Amino acid sequence: MRHTVRHPAIAVLLASTAMFAVPAAAQTAITSAPPTGDTPVASNPASDSSVADDPNVIIVTAQKRSENLQNVPISIQALGAAKLEQHQVESFDDYAKLLPSVSFQSFGPGQSQIYFRGVSSGANANGSHSGPQPTSALYVDEVPLTTIAGAPDLHVYDLERVEALSGPQGTLYGASSLSGTLRLITNKPDPRKFAAGFDLTGTTFGKGANSNGGTAEGFVNIPFSPSVALRASGFFERDGGFISNVPGSRTYQLLDASGALQPYTINNNAYVKKNFNDTETWGGRAALGIDLDDNWTVTPSIIYQNQKQHGAFLYDPKIGDLQVQDYTPDYGTDEWYQAALTIKGKLGNWDVTYAGGYFERQADVVQDYSAYTVAYDASYPTYVSFLKADGSFLDPTQTYRGSDKYTKMSNELRVSSPSGERARLTAGLFMERQTDRIRADYIVRGLASIPGGFAVPTCGDDIFCTRVNRVDRDYAAFIDGGYDILPNLTIDAGIRFFIAHNTLGGFSGTSGTVANTAACAPTTNPDLPCQLFSKVKDQSGEVHKVNLTWKVTPDAMIYATYSTGYRPGGNNRRLGVNPYDPDTLSNYEVGFKTQWFNRMLTLNATAFLENWDKLQFGLSSAGALGVISTYNAGNARIKGVEGDFSLNLGHFNLSGSGSYIDAKLTTDFCPIDSTGNPQCSLGIAAPAGTALPIQPKFKGNLTARYGFEFSSNKTYIQATANHQSGTRSYLTDNEANLLGPTLGFTTIDFAVGADMGRWNWQIFAQNAFDERGVLSINTVCVPSICGAYARNYPVKPFEFGAKVGYRF
Repeated sequence: MRHTVRHPAIAVLLASTAMFAVPAAAQTAITSAPPTGDTPVASNPASDSSVADDPNVIIVTAQKRSENLQNVPISIQALGAAKLEQHQVESFDDYAKLLPSVSFQSFGPGQSQIYFRGVSSGANANGSHSGPQPTSALYVDEVPLTTIAGAPDLHVYDLERVEALSGPQGTLYGASSLSGTLRLITNKPDPRKFAAGFDLTGTTFGKGANSNGGTAEGFVNIPFSPSVALRASGFFERDGGFISNVPGSRTYQLLDASGALQPYTINNNAYVKKNFNDTETWGGRAALGIDLDDNWTVTPSIIYQNQKQHGAFLYDPKIGDLQVQDYTPDYGTDEWYQAALTIKGKLGNWDVTYAGGYFERQADVVQDYSAYTVAYDASYPTYVSFLKADGSFLDPTQTYRGSDKYTKMSNELRVSSPSGERARLTAGLFMERQTDRIRADYIVRGLASIPGGFAVPTCGDDIFCTRVNRVDRDYAAFIDGGYDILPNLTIDAGIRFFIAHNTLGGFSGTSGTVANTAACAPTTNPDLPCQLFSKVKDQSGEVHKVNLTWKVTPDAMIYATYSTGYRPGGNNRRLGVNPYDPDTLSNYEVGFKTQWFNRMLTLNATAFLENWDKLQFGLSSAGALGVISTYNAGNARIKGVEGDFSLNLGHFNLSGSGSYIDAKLTTDFCPIDSTGNPQCSLGIAAPAGTALPIQPKFKGNLTARYGFEFSSNKTYIQATANHQSGTRSYLTDNEANLLGPTLGFTTIDFAVGADMGRWNWQIFAQNAFDERGVLSINTVCVPSICGAYARNYPVKPFEFGAKVGYRF
């Protein structure tokens, strides 16, 4: 492992584990108290006793309390362990297609931007990590996993459920929950019994070299005593490739010593490979559950994951289906860990919870950046023409190498009054500090040896170099209270006060920037060409919510919610560009949750209206060499409906979910002038009424499953249809026209399997008819420069697989 235990937060977690483990081992048997935070259904069922033994009941903790999903008065979709298994879910892409209110754009595994309900501007589409924070948060149990530029892709195994909370969740979850929150709830240590198992999967994307893959997974739960248990899991996954780098050549027009244009031809023969985008991922998770007494539980845990990627995960439709022509190496690594400590107990009859975590991630990527070279060759040949000492041309093809080291430390302390009382209260304090050490190199191999000083000093062969350090701090206090006006009528209200502090400093520019000593101050740091900027932005405010819930019958509930969300502003790295302000979201929704015909049919739906003010958006201005700055583009309105249903007819089950979302600007967005700031006198970049990008108007899924006994085995067959409509690819008109829209598509998945005692097996076909659905259209640099070379991020092509598992 690259990382060693060297951070104070890790030392605290390990010391806490050692301190609590000794007295815990001597405790007497504890059978009534749950071992960890998110209580399993078996030991703490829903408060509605009539459904306590119903295997279809899902207990969620979306409101920081354990509740039956059908009793939670918010728009939430939960994917339990059974559903994750039935749909062969292993990664974010796999479960995102089952969540109709979730959309995303991506460059590949671990490089996704996640959005809820169309709250998307495409702001970070080009990896501007000095840009805005995400609009949605990702949590693992009690601890946030979201970083400044998004969240890593946690391998899905040994999870209890996935919770998707639509709409702003700012009162309980903070600034990164402007549009919604994803929560991944793990299975917890259980001191009552030993359990273990393994699963083996083999897959292929079709015929051809390097298209086969597979996964080996296993877990174990070990009770050390009646009050101490360890649960650990591990996996190794190899995903075969499905995009090929095919032969190609290109000819640049370069300036010779006399200033005349001369042709210079290169090819990509050294990098040609079929199905070259394979991925290997491995890692594990461990948690120690310690019951100190009848009231107090301590759970230290750690997650580690390491991923290696090759090739490109977007294809160029101009080259061919699932094909690209790349002229430099493509690869990446993503290594991270999260150490967490959760303490739960009671003071009197009040619940007390502390959740702290430290996260560290090193993400590195090398990509072909030659589309940028080609674009500049056409208009600015002086920028790409370099002569060696002997007068011959240097190959101007650019490679992008990005390296981000993220850290995040978070702490939350909260108290909750007894849930059975007429008046209930949850209050707490929260703080987090997250950093991003950004190192971006735009490389022309051999540039440093060229006479004329084109390379950026201290940055090797960089023609453009970025060395930036960013720190975001957030502090908050929150309170949420509920009161039963009548036994079946409840009002709930909450508010969160916060302070945010953003700093951004470092260098981003060319050798000419370094030469301007008046603007870029020399430093003694060997990693920093010079100090170009050092910016600070402070802000504070509050978000709030009010909810009214009417329990019409034990099986029918109606609710109405007004809530607000907030995302901090920040600083732009380009000199002279103003900082960007916070954006806010006001959400109005009404919904119902019902069960019919002795709970054979579950039907839930929500209608919502959201006003998004000062939405943050990333764009490059002319003359900025593709540098992205973040602006407040204006206001937008989002309206829609979302819902889900499940019909259980004994052996046959039909279930599905869907959303219809209409998201549009309500104000004009002005273009950017030469200083990098909005200037409305130049015209309109995106007029009022423009659809927001990325989110399809309709997205839905439908699953039919039939289970039956065959030779004393529980056997099933299943079919799932996933459909989404087309999307706009970019907010501003010029860039949207360059990229073009995505088109609607439908994919069909099939599965058949059986439980045979301790053994289980399944055979599956995903995207069985090989539909070439496109989820987003992206460019390696800003669309105004690289739009002609846009590439498509597709759904996975037809994949056939078989899986076998065993439980001890």
